[in-house]
Amino acid sequence: MIMVRTPAGMRRAAVAAVAALSLTGLAACSGGDSGSAVPGSGGGKTDDLAASAPVASNLPAGSTMEKIKKRGELIVGGSLDAPLLSQQNPATKKVEGLDADFGRLLAKYIIGEPKVKIVNSASETREALLSNGTVDVVLQTYSITPERAEQVAFAGPYYSSGLVVATKKDETGIKAPADLKGRTVIAGANTPAIPAIKKAAPDAKILTFGSDPECVQALKQGRGDAYVQDQAILLATAKQDPSIKIQGEPFTSDPYGIGLKHGDTQMKQFVNDWLKKIEASGLWAKTWKNSIGTVVEGDAPQPPAIGSAKGSE
Repeated sequence: MIMVRTPAGMRRAAVAAVAALSLTGLAACSGGDSGSAVPGSGGGKTDDLAASAPVASNLPAGSTMEKIKKRGELIVGGSLDAPLLSQQNPATKKVEGLDADFGRLLAKYIIGEPKVKIVNSASETREALLSNGTVDVVLQTYSITPERAEQVAFAGPYYSSGLVVATKKDETGIKAPADLKGRTVIAGANTPAIPAIKKAAPDAKILTFGSDPECVQALKQGRGDAYVQDQAILLATAKQDPSIKIQGEPFTSDPYGIGLKHGDTQMKQFVNDWLKKIEASGLWAKTWKNSIGTVVEGDAPQPPAIGSAKGSE
């Protein structure tokens, strides 16, 4: 069961979606329509995933994990509008997708039940939510960087993503990041897309918005020539809306971690151990198939090695 709490005045989540996708396995993304069902909405398998999930024993006295268990729910900084990742199903009101399922499975490991409360967070607020104890973890396709690691601890990486360029379907002059030169490019506020755009096209004008739906709407309105975002979210967007086209392949590689309070080495080791368990058992792959794998053909990719990203050591 997932309960949702949205702090007053908080901006909608800035979605940075994930996909370590083999390009040979991508499903066609030009089909569908804007009225089609949300891709990766769980397919009714959420309860099956939780039923087979492991539960930790002998939580250390006084640890963050013990406090969470006594509280009876895991508080997660996350999103409600990220297709395939953490999307609130309009019919059931449940939050479904890769990150949502991982949060549920982590709660099961700590508490014994998949009880999660989601705090709808924005890219600009994640560090503060962790440092002040509002949330226990951030599961929101959180890019691991050395700069961020100075403020938060990162377990993982648990997935790897790559940025791509999206345009309106009739755009013919943008095929690669270099074509963004002199253009107005849309990006999520405080996301890795911003430095990536500056590197690929230093003279591009960058227009930022607080959430993925806002960015997509701005692109469709012609307020920018292109939108740079992670592949999975754009794959879902293009599948639902044929007026949006993905141009080319990912031009970056971004590892994603589970954000934790800075300095909590005990919790970090605990979460890393959990990740290793679900990867070895095949539960990680099942979770992928239940979300990203609903629009991407083929087997689940190999998850990145724990501690392999600079900032997650």
